[in-house]
Amino acid sequence: MFNITTKTMQWGEETLTLETGKVARQADGSVIATLGETSVMANVTFAKQPKPGQDFFPLTVHYQEKYYAAGKVPGGFFKREARPTEKETLTARLIDRPIRPLFAPGFKHEVLVMCTVLSHDLVNDPDIVAMIATSAALTISGVPFMGPIAGCRVGFEDGEYILNPTVDDMQDLRLNPDQRLDLVVAGTKDAVMMVESEAYELTEAEMLGAVTFAHEQIQPVIDLIIDLAEDAAKEPFDYQAPDYSELYDAVKAAGEEQMRAAFAITDKQERTSAVAAAREAIMGALTEEQLEDANLGSAMKKLEASILRGDVVKTGKRIDGRDTSTVRPIVCETGLLPRTHGSALFTRGETQGLVVTTLGTGDDEQFIDALHGNFKSNFLLHYNFPPYSVGEAGRVGPPGRREIGHGKLAWRALQAVLPAPTDFPYTIRVVSEITESNGSSSMASVCGGSLSMMDAGVPLKAPVAGVAMGLILEDDGSYAILTDILGDEDHLGDMDFKVAGTENGITSLQMDIKVAGITPEIMEKALAQAKDGRLHILQEMGKALSEAGEFSVHAPRIETMQIPTDKIREVIGSGGKVIREIVEVSGAKVDINDDGIIKIASPNGEAIQKAYDMIHSIVAEPEEGKIYKGTVVKIVDFGAFVNFFGKRDGLVHVSQIENRRLNHPSDVLKEGQDVWVKLLGFDDRGKVRLSMKVVDQETGEEVPAESKKKEEAE
Repeated sequence: MFNITTKTMQWGEETLTLETGKVARQADGSVIATLGETSVMANVTFAKQPKPGQDFFPLTVHYQEKYYAAGKVPGGFFKREARPTEKETLTARLIDRPIRPLFAPGFKHEVLVMCTVLSHDLVNDPDIVAMIATSAALTISGVPFMGPIAGCRVGFEDGEYILNPTVDDMQDLRLNPDQRLDLVVAGTKDAVMMVESEAYELTEAEMLGAVTFAHEQIQPVIDLIIDLAEDAAKEPFDYQAPDYSELYDAVKAAGEEQMRAAFAITDKQERTSAVAAAREAIMGALTEEQLEDANLGSAMKKLEASILRGDVVKTGKRIDGRDTSTVRPIVCETGLLPRTHGSALFTRGETQGLVVTTLGTGDDEQFIDALHGNFKSNFLLHYNFPPYSVGEAGRVGPPGRREIGHGKLAWRALQAVLPAPTDFPYTIRVVSEITESNGSSSMASVCGGSLSMMDAGVPLKAPVAGVAMGLILEDDGSYAILTDILGDEDHLGDMDFKVAGTENGITSLQMDIKVAGITPEIMEKALAQAKDGRLHILQEMGKALSEAGEFSVHAPRIETMQIPTDKIREVIGSGGKVIREIVEVSGAKVDINDDGIIKIASPNGEAIQKAYDMIHSIVAEPEEGKIYKGTVVKIVDFGAFVNFFGKRDGLVHVSQIENRRLNHPSDVLKEGQDVWVKLLGFDDRGKVRLSMKVVDQETGEEVPAESKKKEEAE
């Protein structure tokens, strides 16, 4: 009934298995990849005919984590997997980026890739397994895919690169100071196609070494996929790349001169209008048959690319007048918004981000319900890209894949310089509102985020800047590396290479390559040129804010205190009664964790001190020999009980009330009376022994020894 094909290899410390022919047999390609005990099923289907008039490649990648894979029930009210989590969205993008450029040129059939996590061993991250499964499924499906690709994760510890470190190692690099890198690389047999990373100030050489190491480690996986395809691949789909050379010649003849003049305009809005006018002129000169050709969009793009790319490589001059290594003019401002905790406006050419920082308490941490367990995040970065930022009128909805991806890239760049939670016990939320865009708004978010947090008083280890690099690679091998690329250069170029970091090293690297010809030499030059650009931007940022700003009066103050873990129950109280009382009486927020670390937050310093004193009175132990002010709570024949330390009471024996004989304690004391007492010690049963007579009841000072003797003699 089944025609099963299985291929297995040892990869690092785990066994990698690819299997097809048993599940989802009606899909064009279906592969279950297993690494250790983490299994992901990838299913590929594609339309056999393109939609009429389709002028783009409709590839969709979905990645789904099923909670049953880790033996869990989904959290929340509905108990069913709902909209994609951030991890699922980012992984879908991670898979999409390296495979998209490898489909045959001109292929515009709809392609759907669905990856489903079936089993998770809590050791091997499913994202890499999903990428390998996708590549294998595409390779055997018959779709015109110029792969296969493979991917891996790389760590860097004690100067050594580590293949596919565990989920625990990568969960939060801030909690694992020995682990300095979380890098994902995807590539073909001959070239790297995609890089995604967060790092702790690695040098350019260390980062390039990690990419090279990863490319070497994926080679046996590519061979395994090829081995699988030799036994299980379907017949290649009969596809011929469209020949639109005649249409291109007509487009070129009709508008090359006007299009070239349009691209010579340096202002973006004027250039955009001129390019649109050139397109209209071209379409006005074409025949009805040519206008209906589905390849018209490709012919237009080819003309625009040839003009932009050829001039840059030949002359070294770009469409906005810059040379290949110059960064656009930068203006940095901080403290723009009076009521926010921190704000910055970062403008680089025609790209601008208004970035705002908010400081919160432990209550504001984000709960993340992940396959490998639930955890909290105290650093959030949200990126918004409204239509007006590019002068368009468009639909506004919830954050899309692009916004989530760009926000995470900026998050990765900044997380390496955050203070330790024990040193700065705040939840930090950074929001980047892109108000103008013409290239690399994600890197503007990095620069603006760094300035905004410093304006809020966050003690960053160092400021971070980011720059986007581009590449134009011609068929003859000539190329140009571009610093601080424009939107058109990104759209029509061959590489988008974003590098962020401090003066000391790289904190984040993201690279997407559209052609399979990027050599290590080109990457090394791009990294070196990016470093120059990054240092220049950091210098410009330093003019706006040389050190952390004043802590906002509107931000909550947070004080921390450590209590013994066996006292946690006493602070919380039965059903939370005690901690609720502390919050109500003091007016401060109180958060306590399982390690006995308590965070007390309030804009009011008196409220913090009140809560601190209340907690201290519960957990602290009275010290022998110290004097305390207490209240008489009960009088008995042999003495008086005094509440002197929190809720702790002690006995003042009748002989310790005054330096004279009393008939009854009530002769001098009454319930509710305030008295000064000295803690003499504890009896054999642990009972407290107090004394009033050794303390001056007026001043609270201990009576000198000479005075005691005199009173006793009298």
